[in-house]
Amino acid sequence: MSIVLMGSTSGSITLSEPAVAGSNTISLPAVTGTVVVAGQNSAITAGTAVASTSGTSIDFTSIPSWVKKITIMLAGVSTSGSSNIRFQVGSSTVSTSGYSGAAIGVTAGQATSGTNGTNLSGLDVYVFSQSAAYLFQGNVVWTLVGSNTWTVTGTVATSNATSIGFFGGASPALGGALDRVRITTVNGTDTFDAGSINILYE
Repeated sequence: MSIVLMGSTSGSITLSEPAVAGSNTISLPAVTGTVVVAGQNSAITAGTAVASTSGTSIDFTSIPSWVKKITIMLAGVSTSGSSNIRFQVGSSTVSTSGYSGAAIGVTAGQATSGTNGTNLSGLDVYVFSQSAAYLFQGNVVWTLVGSNTWTVTGTVATSNATSIGFFGGASPALGGALDRVRITTVNGTDTFDAGSINILYE
């Protein structure tokens, strides 16, 4: 059996059952947007931008369990001190250990320095001589590998200093589907004092 949905002005959509035995279910995500159809471009959902002007961390929670990719966007983000910016993810709670990866900072003079590890507390943007005056711009992208483990890459630059931070790594295997991301600092005490942060997920 097929069901035909007629458009309000023209055209139609036909829903047909697969040519296999048994029952099949299609579940629509509880979001406002465009339903993803196989072979078509994925729908991308934007979060609500948060002013990064106070607090020691910025959290985005209630990320749907079907999400496979998350982009974190920083626009003019600044903190009150010299501690580098850190990214973390979690399921129900934020994971603060078990990350692995490396980060490198590059200056205009092409000097480089960095850090790496296999049991990190998060994945950090590494820049030279981090300053409270710096304004950070850039994107950080998390993608699902499988078994609730995610990889991440990021490029974040300062708009008022000649330093760019690159990093990549992986999260620990989370206890369930990722439902939150956190943006904080390495020391956990510097506060955000300028800019805005938002996410896209798909």
